[in-house]
Amino acid sequence: MDSNEPLRLTPFHRALHRPQQIMGGERELMLFSMLIAGGLVVSALNLLATGIGLVLWLVCVYGLRKMAKADPEMSKVYLRQLKYRAYYSPFSRPFRLAKSPRVY
Repeated sequence: MDSNEPLRLTPFHRALHRPQQIMGGERELMLFSMLIAGGLVVSALNLLATGIGLVLWLVCVYGLRKMAKADPEMSKVYLRQLKYRAYYSPFSRPFRLAKSPRVY
């Protein structure tokens, strides 16, 4: 490649890496909150349960939208860090002495 040639630009389409969201929240969590609130309303079939289900769903939507705004895949990151909890030691430096003996 000649040094005078311009760099080749490859288009990177947004749809290929965009996180899947519904109403601004993570897809799976939003659908699950809809299922729980809808199940509450349908199972009780009265006005009080409808109000409680609606309030529950609106609170979930608010929280899930704020969560997705911070990180669109926060639940997946959280579940992954739970899986690796035993792998990472809770100490800040590699040569720090533990207060209690650790067995590996």
